[in-house]
Amino acid sequence: MAQAATDNKRPILTSKIFLYVTEFFSGMAVMAAELGASRLLAPYFSSSQIVWTIIIGTIMIALALGAVFGGRWADRDPNPDKLYMRILIAAVWIALIPLVGKYVILAISGLLIVTVSTNFLVIAAFVSCMIIFVPPLFLLGTVTPGLNKFATDSLDDNASVVGRLSACNTVGSILGTFLPTFVTIPAVGTFVTFLIFSGVLLCLPIIYFLAARIRRIACAIAVVIFIVSAILSPMTGFAFWERRSTIAYEGESIYNYLQVKNLTDRTILSTNVLFGVQSVTMKQPGLTGMYYDTALAAPALADQANSALILGMGTGTYARQLRQYYPNIAITGVEIDQKITDLAGTYFDEPADIDVSTYDGRAWLAASHDTYDVIMVDAYQDITIPFQMSSTEFFTMVRNHLNPGGVMVVNMNMISDGTGSINEALTDTISSVFGFANVRTADVPNTTNRELFAKKLDDSAGSKNADDAMSALSNAATLESRTYDRTHSHELAATMGAVAQRMTAVSNPADRANATILTDDKAPVEVLGMRAIDNIIAEQAGPYRDLLRKEGIAGLLRAVQ
Repeated sequence: MAQAATDNKRPILTSKIFLYVTEFFSGMAVMAAELGASRLLAPYFSSSQIVWTIIIGTIMIALALGAVFGGRWADRDPNPDKLYMRILIAAVWIALIPLVGKYVILAISGLLIVTVSTNFLVIAAFVSCMIIFVPPLFLLGTVTPGLNKFATDSLDDNASVVGRLSACNTVGSILGTFLPTFVTIPAVGTFVTFLIFSGVLLCLPIIYFLAARIRRIACAIAVVIFIVSAILSPMTGFAFWERRSTIAYEGESIYNYLQVKNLTDRTILSTNVLFGVQSVTMKQPGLTGMYYDTALAAPALADQANSALILGMGTGTYARQLRQYYPNIAITGVEIDQKITDLAGTYFDEPADIDVSTYDGRAWLAASHDTYDVIMVDAYQDITIPFQMSSTEFFTMVRNHLNPGGVMVVNMNMISDGTGSINEALTDTISSVFGFANVRTADVPNTTNRELFAKKLDDSAGSKNADDAMSALSNAATLESRTYDRTHSHELAATMGAVAQRMTAVSNPADRANATILTDDKAPVEVLGMRAIDNIIAEQAGPYRDLLRKEGIAGLLRAVQ
């Protein structure tokens, strides 16, 4: 048989141990590449469930096609040399991802942003996955049927051989899942993680070919490419277009890509390079010019301003602003990412006396019995609020942790209006919990942010007085004078007067048949968030699309130069 002849030529396969080792490490490489894919795409397309669905779907397509063609090729030409050459190519491809992947993503995004009018993020993420990850994972998908062909001697033990191969693949996949998430990505980053697992995978075909004394030039070329990528990849970050002199820190945690940028007047934190600023500290005291200023209306709207809870502490921007203008307020922070908390102390002058818990905001609320005058909800995952922190159940929990007369402020980071928008859904949901008469929104000038304020009724007061409380306080003169009485800051008082002028009442969701109330069971915030991003992209890219239609690529290139 051709198989027997091949085995005689390749003594390394005689004991079958090398075949099982190959299956183990190919399974590990597949899962490591999948998790690496999520971190490579996240800074550009977010790490939402939608992006994860695209990653998983495209990789499953690649593996399925690889299994089909791998089985055909193994039956037609059962030559292990060809299988290990495919593994070699896959390993080199994965090793090149940290070097060229980010440029491919930006090129695809630049092309699609002027040609695609809807679902830009979905299409761009899908095309990026297809180009970057499908080819090597298709090749790895051919491994299992090929190894099964070489490992099976007869039908008598065929099932046992398949079972052992499957077990090796599964155990390798388990390690390929846990090691990147908990060890390599937090310790050395996504780029080096790709290099580690591609390097381990690359060892398999090199050992095979050196043992067989063939394909030495191919092995040498593969090693050179790997070394070049290993040297150059860590030298560039995700935001390779940034001036390196302004970047004070760039790294990764279990949850996020993190970038600290040191500018002339401020230090900023970005967790995803294409989705704006998450935290900022000004180098001079005063207002930030960002949404935190608008959110400072919350302690003025509350009956008391003695305590505050911040869910989504970040680097403590809102806490610093509260401490600056309300120096006696007791502040508690909750931040899920310990690395961000560490950066807050190193780069952002977060007050050391503020208690910050490393926990999910909702889980922390469930375990706490404390109540507060102000609760700030600013827990964002890339482009939208996590679904478990956008439901009626969650906002009911927040309301229960407010003192009577307390105020919740929610940062909604995308201005999107109209039926079916994410802001409408969040507003309707919060209004159903707090009562629409006690909810106000205020857009933040020159940004895509909107702040929502919801006041907890004092159940001991009459309903009329409670209903009038928010409308009375949101009057410009009233909010301005109340702010000055509490802070003695003319600057902040004047700012709050301007905020009050931007405040708008919300409609009663019960009056609209199409009102969207988000619940733990149904909260499609990521789909709504993608829709809002599409609208922003369409608005910004519209002129360039028109230019492309009228003057072609040459006209577009002249415009962007």
